[in-house]
Amino acid sequence: MSSETFIVAYEGEKGDTPTLDYAIERAKKDGANLLVVHILEWSPYSFLTPDELEERHGRRKQEMARAKEIVLDPAVAKVKAAGLEASAELRYGSVVDKIVEIAAEKGASMIFVGRAGSQSMAARVFGSVPIGLAQVAPVPTVIVP
Repeated sequence: MSSETFIVAYEGEKGDTPTLDYAIERAKKDGANLLVVHILEWSPYSFLTPDELEERHGRRKQEMARAKEIVLDPAVAKVKAAGLEASAELRYGSVVDKIVEIAAEKGASMIFVGRAGSQSMAARVFGSVPIGLAQVAPVPTVIVP
């Protein structure tokens, strides 16, 4: 059992397959465990009524259950099928902030993230997840094309 943990920032889309595959390859070489992380983007709104907040909380539970079933469970199964130890983490919040938080909590030694993502004007102006992680991550961040 390795003392190293690599984090895979995983969206679960087809574009993420090379990221997960590369992380598996590296983890095998380094004898590391993989932690597959999926973040559901969310920010609190103070102007919602109590009823709206309750409804939003219910939707949040459904989204998390669906993300676990459709995104995380298949990714963890793929990692385990490759002969590695794997676990998953699912959270709500700012993607970059939560991945950095998890990396610190788990004592991760590396983060893998896919380069693919939004090419919108907002992403270009405000930055993308890979660029954000490259700037603030507490450990080396590998951006996989």
